[in-house]
Amino acid sequence: MMKKILRKVFVGLLGFVAIIGALFVYFIYTPDPDVPQLSGVLTKATMEVDGKQMTYRSYIPKGLAKAAPLVIVMHGSGQNGSQIRLETGYGFDRLADQYGFAVVYPSASSFDWNDCSKVGDFKVDGKEIDHVKFLTLLTDKLVAENGFDPQRVFATGVSSGGFMSLRLAIEAPSRFRAVAAVSANLPVSDNFKCALSGSSTSIMMMNGTEDPIVHYEGGETSLLGLFYKGGILKSSKDTAQFFADLNQINAAPVINPTMNSVSQGGEDNSKFERTLWKNESKVEVELVTIYGGGHGMPQAYWKRPRLVGPSPMSPNGPAMIWDFFSRQQAL
Repeated sequence: MMKKILRKVFVGLLGFVAIIGALFVYFIYTPDPDVPQLSGVLTKATMEVDGKQMTYRSYIPKGLAKAAPLVIVMHGSGQNGSQIRLETGYGFDRLADQYGFAVVYPSASSFDWNDCSKVGDFKVDGKEIDHVKFLTLLTDKLVAENGFDPQRVFATGVSSGGFMSLRLAIEAPSRFRAVAAVSANLPVSDNFKCALSGSSTSIMMMNGTEDPIVHYEGGETSLLGLFYKGGILKSSKDTAQFFADLNQINAAPVINPTMNSVSQGGEDNSKFERTLWKNESKVEVELVTIYGGGHGMPQAYWKRPRLVGPSPMSPNGPAMIWDFFSRQQAL
């Protein structure tokens, strides 16, 4: 009798584990992208900021010219620089080889980047990390060591990295010529801690309408209403309008017709729309709306977990971001 009971318990446990495994594979697991053939090498280094060793990875194409641009790419919550390089399908490294710029992937050390929101896990060993200081010092270090053009330093990131990009636009516009924030909106006023200087640098935002974490229409940041709670956010359109108003761009935005993006296979993969605020100044604000897109950067090489919403393989997010960066003129 006891053996039969134990057998049933064992079979039940096996069934439970099988169900959990199947759910993991369906909602969370996704295979890594193939590593492309690149001309340069990736190096890992550290620097000390306020007594804390901060890690970053740099990709420099072979034979990169002096005074080349520098692009900083920031990861999401709970990740590191290596993971965002993979999750963007090595897209920025590919573009760096093609267009001649360097890429750096810093790691936050804390769970979240210390962005404009009052809510988040920004501490290590009980102390908040000053990520604006880290990223500006890192930029200075890389420019000094490699001769990059200090007038063509750009920052982008996904999720928490996107939120941090928005903070850099507000608080360090003289150091970062333009930023691109993916799957990120600004906090509402009660949740906002950034110091406004009266203007910002140029900004591109790229958000999906079906993002289950950072909702396109605004509201509380969370996954399934339970995880990753990060306070109340503005909508994507209100965030873009905030930056247009901050930079005194009073003209109505130009809305480009909705376009079908094309995947590597040549088939329409998703629809997107570009809304651009611009006047006679050199500052631009652009909102790229990915219709039906979930949480993360669209690209052709890596499919995101189903848990974070639909994962269109196009448009090419890194390429659109580099196109936005490359057209920005020096202030």
